[in-house]
Amino acid sequence: MAEIHPFRAYRYDTNRVALKDVLTQPYDKITPAMQERYYAASPYNLITIEKGRTYPDDSPANNVYTRAEQKVNEWIAEKILAQDAAPGIYVYSQNFLVPGTRTRRVRIGFIALGRVEDYDAKVVFRHERTLSAPKADRIELLRRTGVQTGQLFLLYDDPSRKIDGLLESIASQKTPLELCDEYDVTHRLWPVSDRIFIRKIQNAMAEKKLVIADGHHRYETALNLRNEGRARTGNTNPLAAYEFAMMTFINTHSKGLTILPTHRVVGNLPSFDFEQFRKAMAPYLDWYSYPFQSPEDRTAGIADFRKDLEGENHGRRAIGVYSGGNAFYLFLLRKEADLEALLPKMSDAKRGLDVVLLHQLILDRGLGITAEAVAAEKNVGYEREMEAAIAAVDNHEAQVAFLLKPVRVQQVTDIALDGDVLPQKSTDFYPKLLSGVAIYRVQGQVES
Repeated sequence: MAEIHPFRAYRYDTNRVALKDVLTQPYDKITPAMQERYYAASPYNLITIEKGRTYPDDSPANNVYTRAEQKVNEWIAEKILAQDAAPGIYVYSQNFLVPGTRTRRVRIGFIALGRVEDYDAKVVFRHERTLSAPKADRIELLRRTGVQTGQLFLLYDDPSRKIDGLLESIASQKTPLELCDEYDVTHRLWPVSDRIFIRKIQNAMAEKKLVIADGHHRYETALNLRNEGRARTGNTNPLAAYEFAMMTFINTHSKGLTILPTHRVVGNLPSFDFEQFRKAMAPYLDWYSYPFQSPEDRTAGIADFRKDLEGENHGRRAIGVYSGGNAFYLFLLRKEADLEALLPKMSDAKRGLDVVLLHQLILDRGLGITAEAVAAEKNVGYEREMEAAIAAVDNHEAQVAFLLKPVRVQQVTDIALDGDVLPQKSTDFYPKLLSGVAIYRVQGQVES
């Protein structure tokens, strides 16, 4: 069901530039400070294309999109970006420490072209909804530059790890291109043009369904570009370049596949009282406290609290709570709680998400924060690091922090394949795929 093709990627000439100076994190992860740092790193840094500066005097003839288009054309003409001689796929691995731990993992996948499919075709599945503003930005950039610089992150299911074995065989035999990014993640790339190897990958992927892990906005941008191409040409060429997008494919059973939690910090509540809140939750949630009186006690208390939050808790659902003072709390779903009655009109798979339990039961019922208020970002903020969420309370930037365990990969795929979506900011796949590792120029047609 998943149609995979090799392609002739444009890649930075490493004899002219150092990859560490020119590649970037995905556009939606680039802060203003990161943007300036990328600009300073090299005149050939991808930032000019991926997320360029805007200026007060921008005009239809000179703006962030036209400047990106100009840079693409200049760098190709100067052969800063050079196209590979033969179509291939690109084995891509990332070696990283899981944030907040001493655990080192390696995640391996491959970059290739994948056919862009409507969701109704039941080949590609989303796990979250998209917003219109990012799609408008990405489609305009794609129209002007004609290149895809960022990677779509697609999951496939291969319990036998047959494809991983093929990828690891390449990684063990050849010397890769390599760089270490600002998060101390080592990225390695192996271009492979061997037709027999490529055919093995294509055949192994042919019956797979795909779930978008990261890149929902870019995927739907590729869908829009495809539709524009079909309208322009009469939809007569199934191998037209616009029918495909550059994707990185990673097995759901990959040893290095990692999802981090996204914690919630809550503020702007006019009359928040922790004791009243805790009593309001008593019919649904038991609680345990981890008190401390000194900095030394606090260090030990948070260690015990974190261990229990991340543990099994005898099969009971757990959410961490901190509102300042001298204790951390662990809220555990009561054994007799009837989630079907508490969370009606919802699939069992979604009821199984801690983030749903938090939003529907604790935020809505316990604190009166509706889904509309969450969407408007009136009361709820987000932190990836637990320490940052706790610090927000200590620094009086928030009144209470809710600390979560990560969503499991199986939960993501089960909900997506069932045609449903998770709440916003439920998943944080780590690490991110670097932009500019390979670049797809959307022109002509792909290799059959």
